[in-house]
Amino acid sequence: MKEEFDVVIVGGGMVGSAVACCLGGSDLKVAVIETQVPEAFSADQPHDLRVSALSIASKNILEAVGAWRGVTSRRCCPFKRMRVWEDAGDTLFDSDDIRYPELGYIVENRITQLALLDRLPSFDNVQLLMPQTISKINYDGHESEVVLADGRVLHAKLLVAADGGQSRVRQVVGLGVTSWDYNQHALVIYIETAYPQQDITWQRFVPSGPQAFLPLPGPYGSIVWYHSPDEVRRLQALPYEQLKTELVKAFPDCLGEVKQVLGVASFPLKRQHAQHYIKPGVALVGDAAHMINPLAGQGVNIGLLDAAALAEVLVQAQSQGKNIADLAVLQRYESLRRNENLKMMTLMDVFYRCFSNDILPVKLLRNIGLGLAQRITPARKKVMKAAMGLEGNLPKLARGETLV
Repeated sequence: MKEEFDVVIVGGGMVGSAVACCLGGSDLKVAVIETQVPEAFSADQPHDLRVSALSIASKNILEAVGAWRGVTSRRCCPFKRMRVWEDAGDTLFDSDDIRYPELGYIVENRITQLALLDRLPSFDNVQLLMPQTISKINYDGHESEVVLADGRVLHAKLLVAADGGQSRVRQVVGLGVTSWDYNQHALVIYIETAYPQQDITWQRFVPSGPQAFLPLPGPYGSIVWYHSPDEVRRLQALPYEQLKTELVKAFPDCLGEVKQVLGVASFPLKRQHAQHYIKPGVALVGDAAHMINPLAGQGVNIGLLDAAALAEVLVQAQSQGKNIADLAVLQRYESLRRNENLKMMTLMDVFYRCFSNDILPVKLLRNIGLGLAQRITPARKKVMKAAMGLEGNLPKLARGETLV
């Protein structure tokens, strides 16, 4: 038997579950398919290695769908200040300068996902299928059928791909990507420090790549160390005490005393962008649509903006009696998000390439730029608002408004 749905979302991670929450309470019948149940949260668990710097716009979206309390009731780390420097150039961003209590929040990805998944049962129009495996996806150029491993068949007017950078949906429907590797890896190191909980995130640039610190709740932090693939492999293979020695030797004094290394992971840096986000009856969101350099932590944030924008377009089309799967409807979503995402990806790429070298004229220019950014208040304020996700054409939910 076929089950009829207006929207079937493949992937119940942060972005997929956000799409479903944004559509919660609407007149659209929605299904979310997720293969893995995330581990339940316990306050005595160590922090996960996968964390994100959620912007104020992302917080607004989570608040609007009722999920933010699920984050704060578990754990998160607000940060008020952000420092960026290299040699003579140094810029400090402070939320007090723009009269905000904070610039953003460091949150474990699993906690954000759990907070969103917690909300889904409260929406009568949303069905969560988890854990559930997909056997086959059929797409006829307009609508889709998703065949589940248990034999159920879901018919979808609109199929939403929220299934990551290697998206099966994107491949099945034939949406191509442009991608390249940066030939650099990021080493993520979970540490305990001598400092109590901090309210600053910082990034220092050296020729081998950026070095970053993200504060976590309590006396903990997440270090992101960008380096060549060979050097990252060497560092990751070291015993934790030796890695701690290397860390202290390479990182600036503001890191403070590192009491111990608690966990390590690594991943390659890659940029990828879908050539189109849509086809009739199909829309891509999150990593299925774009993979961005993690330099400023914008990957999850632009994914959540995708979710809010797509939901806004669909709810509006439904209220106007339009077919939500029509290309004309979906083109509005693509026009709202693709160029915005491309601008952010290009900015991060230019920033990364500009700072990840030791060419003297470039070095002088970037030091001057950081110095000017510190002295010119309007420029500093604009950079802060962009990092907080408060610049550009924002979806209603990112502005704290409601859809239904």
